Amino acid sequence: MKVGVLLVFQNWHADMSDEEMFRSEIRLGEMAETLGYDSVWSVEHHFDDYSMCPDATQALTYLAGRTSSIKLGTGAVILPWNDPLRVAEKIALLDHLAEGRVIFGMGRGLARMEYTGFRQDMNEARERFDESAAMITTALETGIMENDGPFYPQPRVELRPRPSRSFKDRTYSVAMSPDSIDEAAHLGIGMMTFLQRSLADHMPSVEQYRELYRAEHGGEPKPPIFAEFLYCNADAEEAEDVARRHLAQYFLSVVKHYEFSGTHFGETKGYQAYDEGARMIREAGLEAAAAAYADAQPWGTPEQIARSSPPRTRLPAGSTSTSCSATPDCRSTRSRRASRCSPRRSSRRSTSTSATDPT
Repeated sequence: MKVGVLLVFQNWHADMSDEEMFRSEIRLGEMAETLGYDSVWSVEHHFDDYSMCPDATQALTYLAGRTSSIKLGTGAVILPWNDPLRVAEKIALLDHLAEGRVIFGMGRGLARMEYTGFRQDMNEARERFDESAAMITTALETGIMENDGPFYPQPRVELRPRPSRSFKDRTYSVAMSPDSIDEAAHLGIGMMTFLQRSLADHMPSVEQYRELYRAEHGGEPKPPIFAEFLYCNADAEEAEDVARRHLAQYFLSVVKHYEFSGTHFGETKGYQAYDEGARMIREAGLEAAAAAYADAQPWGTPEQIARSSPPRTRLPAGSTSTSCSATPDCRSTRSRRASRCSPRRSSRRSTSTSATDPT
């Protein structure tokens, strides 16, 4: 497995401006290479304390100039909120600046408030994503974009600067619902998912993706990417206290941002799969749901985390785990690409978490 850090850019700090938070988070991204992580990722989110990075490629362009070897991943570019031609151009340019270190992750988006802010009909999200994803993945391989679809009619144009390296083994899609899993397999790209239940509970989705991929493309798909919260501390009591406290706060921010206390998912085309999860949260209550979410994440002493790791050995070889970042006083990180507590620092306290962000 490989280990990465996902920058989430969340600002729930009463005494920290957005600029201070953002610069602190970017500094964590710079440190990731020195500390031995394999990759650093940036989200795309808008309009809310929950997470704020309007352009993942711009954040990663800065990190491309501040690093030399670490992989740079978009986690993820939300396609319905972006013009597909501009996405392809930005990814190709970023890959040139990073000298081939880019991992392209894309997602559909889940927050109604973000769709509203962009004047987009959330009922069109599935079709917009599918049309845009096919355009972008083709353009990154051929250097040409054209399309006659209903959402993104595009005359034939050439990407300049041209892509100079294939993205076939470097493209992933966030797949948190059955139709997103199907689309990732159909496109022949990798699967990214956020750990919200036990790893064993996620395995049927991984197997669904792998079977569909084999049936349509032959051969084996790339190993999946899992994002999870990891908190490691030599003191077991402090590890549990810090993990439960901050994971509960993060879970509440998820519920607020995505409106999981509401019923609109069942009435929104393409999002009915999320209605069952929202119903379970309402029935269990926020406190119980937050505790269950915290229980699903790996935290504890190095020994405790190692004992909880055997199920991960049954994942496809090469799977990636991303740990999410947080500004220093949060003491939690959110996106992990491995079963290690912290690269090069196994004897020291590590603050690594991973995201539940279902983009």
